[in-house]
Amino acid sequence: MAKPLSDDSDGIVERDPSGRYVRYSEILGRGAFKTVYKGFDEVNGKEVAWNQVDIDDVLQSPQQLERLYTEVHLLKSLKHGNIIKLYHSWVDDGSKTINMITELFTSGNLRQYRKKHKYVDMKAIKKWARQILSGLQFLHSQSPCIIHRDLKCDNIFVNGNTGEVRIGDLGLATVMQQPTARSVIGTPEFMAPELYDEEYNELVDIYSFGLCMLEMVTCDYPYSECRNPAQIYRKVTMGVMPASLSKVTNPEMKKFIESCLVPASSRPSAKQLLKDPFLASPSPLPVNTVGPQVAHSMDIDNPHRISFKLKVNDDKTFKLIGEVEDNNSISMTFLFPDTAGRKKNVHFVFDLQNDVIPSIAYEMVEVIDDLSGEDLLPIVQLMEQLIARLLPHSRSPSSSCHTEFTSTLEELSGSSSTTNSPKYPLESGMFKVLTEVTGIGKDHGAGESLVSGMTIEHNRVNCSHKPGSSACDCCKFSNSLTLDGLRLSSMSSLTQMEKDLHNEELEQELVAIDCQYNECIRELLRKKEAAIEYAKKRWASRKVDC
Repeated sequence: MAKPLSDDSDGIVERDPSGRYVRYSEILGRGAFKTVYKGFDEVNGKEVAWNQVDIDDVLQSPQQLERLYTEVHLLKSLKHGNIIKLYHSWVDDGSKTINMITELFTSGNLRQYRKKHKYVDMKAIKKWARQILSGLQFLHSQSPCIIHRDLKCDNIFVNGNTGEVRIGDLGLATVMQQPTARSVIGTPEFMAPELYDEEYNELVDIYSFGLCMLEMVTCDYPYSECRNPAQIYRKVTMGVMPASLSKVTNPEMKKFIESCLVPASSRPSAKQLLKDPFLASPSPLPVNTVGPQVAHSMDIDNPHRISFKLKVNDDKTFKLIGEVEDNNSISMTFLFPDTAGRKKNVHFVFDLQNDVIPSIAYEMVEVIDDLSGEDLLPIVQLMEQLIARLLPHSRSPSSSCHTEFTSTLEELSGSSSTTNSPKYPLESGMFKVLTEVTGIGKDHGAGESLVSGMTIEHNRVNCSHKPGSSACDCCKFSNSLTLDGLRLSSMSSLTQMEKDLHNEELEQELVAIDCQYNECIRELLRKKEAAIEYAKKRWASRKVDC
């Protein structure tokens, strides 16, 4: 039972049973069946959202009660950087309320934020779009698939300091236990036509996302020209687009929005939209430049919480704080200076099974304006160090399909032979990280390549499939790095058997690291190709106009 407080001099109205969270009287918003108050986490010293539901209200409608339990259950199980996080929940028998503590985005929802800031560059809208799609892809990739069913700008929340957005209000979400869902529910202005037919799948969220994009661009609520839900229904089922679509003057943006509003059979998935050239970064991030760095400093409060500092240059120091949440995830807070030297931070949860370090680092550099391409590698290094220290026996997530190391070098160099000088030398960029994080190369001279003592071999992966089986085409080869002549002073006192065992374990770890970074490199190459293709199309269209 929550503890009511008589002393309201500080504005505190209530405290949760554990004593950790307090509620203020300030109301942040109201939903269909809940009120959201501002709260405070006295342990972590940060503001939170205190969601409170009157039990009598939801008991009057079994559907509302089911929606509430759905939201609590889903938020507890979902951990993603673009999904609102649930910290704590309980039932208060005394006040007859159900309470949920979630993270607070002080800038409100995307609709409020967009109305407050009338002039927003296309770059910002694209960043929001990528984050929303990333959250949707996560929901849709769950097994079974999760459909939000009520995606709209009112249910997408914004951190105005970082431009970070997260999807919330999962009260109408459904877990698809069969190929198609069958209940009609949602906000009429954002509902896909197939929702009315009671035969739909996760692509209804893509339709809603397209209308969110339309609202972000125009600041108009979709189908605001309609006077009632019946008119909206007629237009949607007849395939009539919202009137506000005519206000979109950018042809690429208009085409992108329209691609989300086509019939479900032709509608792209969240994963496909994330690969759309329209959302590609205008210029690829450099992967071979990094500023001078000093050794990491480390602070340890307890075995499950740790922080690392990394001085990138005289004016820039990064700090990463990590805390183990469970065996599969780590809560991380990244602290960095903005262009004016003020300290900023961004919080996210790293999923050890699904997330890849370079991809997360790349997304941070993409989303946060105060970070640049040269910050990519320091962030990667901090995350590597943090995870290795917190969970020394864990393996970083890697792709199930092992690509060949030399083929990646050929792609980067644009040559047919790895003997030619690659475009990005091995001792710089991504490949420098491969050696630095494992400590290899410390005995080499300053002018010698960090990987000069290594040779590359192609060995078959241990696999349950028989050699030549088509079911294992993607797993036929792995990249194992053997340490020919590489001297490790720490091994000088080991027996030959111990050395062999050590080398074998090291090779396995290098293979995992190699696969992880190859995946990131391929993603960068894909973005580069998409950006080039987009630039060519843009210039071609300009010539036609001339």
